[in-house]
Amino acid sequence: MDCRPGCGACCIAPSISTPMPGMPFGKLAGVRCVHLSESNFCALFGDEARPAVCAAFQADPVVCGKSREEAIRLLGWLEQATGSTPFPRTV
Repeated sequence: MDCRPGCGACCIAPSISTPMPGMPFGKLAGVRCVHLSESNFCALFGDEARPAVCAAFQADPVVCGKSREEAIRLLGWLEQATGSTPFPRTV
């Protein structure tokens, strides 16, 4: 499956535990990545600063469903089910 243009669910629903430019502590689940444009495209796509977890993500109907809204629900459910949401860190 190819990513849906302008979806961005994978840049919102899951947590990212590794640092990246502009988000030194990663991001919490459900928080929009600072690199996601208003049109829901990743500004770090193809950049070596892009987190490995993002580069490794493969769109699949199992996690992306049939719409952007379904993808956000499915990815959010997987995040919660796996208990991978990191604790917020303080500076």
